[in-house]
Amino acid sequence: MTVRLATRRSPLATSFRLYLYLLCFVYFLYLPSSFASGRVECNTIPSKILSRSVAYCVVLPASFDADKTKHFPILYELHGLGDNEQFFVHSGLWNLVEDLRERHELKDFLIATPAGSASFYINSKDGKARYEDFLLREFFPSIEERYRASPGRANRAISGVSMGGYGALHLAFRHPHLFSSVSAHSAALIEKLPAFVSTLPSPRSRVLGAAFGTPPDAAFWNANSPVVLARSASLLGLKIYFDCGDQDDYGFDAGAAALDKILSARKIPHEFHIYPGRHDPAYFAAHIRASLGFHSRLF
Repeated sequence: MTVRLATRRSPLATSFRLYLYLLCFVYFLYLPSSFASGRVECNTIPSKILSRSVAYCVVLPASFDADKTKHFPILYELHGLGDNEQFFVHSGLWNLVEDLRERHELKDFLIATPAGSASFYINSKDGKARYEDFLLREFFPSIEERYRASPGRANRAISGVSMGGYGALHLAFRHPHLFSSVSAHSAALIEKLPAFVSTLPSPRSRVLGAAFGTPPDAAFWNANSPVVLARSASLLGLKIYFDCGDQDDYGFDAGAAALDKILSARKIPHEFHIYPGRHDPAYFAAHIRASLGFHSRLF
């Protein structure tokens, strides 16, 4: 038979162990924000203008929770057609943001993404979906108040991919007093509305119809087109970045080149690139780091 003798810890040993536990607790309690992770908050905002609630997500840096008094610059990210407000989460871009911040390659700022459906982020031709009004009058003010965004143009930027790139350029060119910078990847830029969308039936015509009319109205298209707006918009002080793949499936590289030509003719500073690639998630993932860094440097 084996007899096990219980050992009694001395009061000194017990006190020392309690001290170690307390030390560890204090260490993690006051761990610098650079060692903590940010988070994504998704919710909805009620809209009187759209007569419905609109979903959104906000990417919050770790310092947002660490310091409840701190205010932050904000970048509005607009998703592409067929995607939704969670594209920064399911695409892995949130992980990219976290990695860049851990390496001190990205400043702390908010990234807010509203659900845009097929709105192109404009007021629709039939007036039933005033999405641009919703953004300006309801979404931007509500988000900036709720998430402690720093006030003023210098602390507000906008970006987007594909349809969202169109929306970002459209909003920035129409309201340059609101944004310090704008960027776009593979923006849905068409210098002139092609004939195939002016006749029915046409799959592309139906896609554009909700925002631009069925069939799409050429005059309305031009009134909202970033390419047309760039010819006369007052863009002084607005920092501009955009790129596109050289094998874009929808030919948006030609629209991007047209925008570059207009801005260059007006001697408006901007950064523009045509890179190898198509109109797909692989292209967006490869280049969105550039626009994040572009805005971060300007905040």
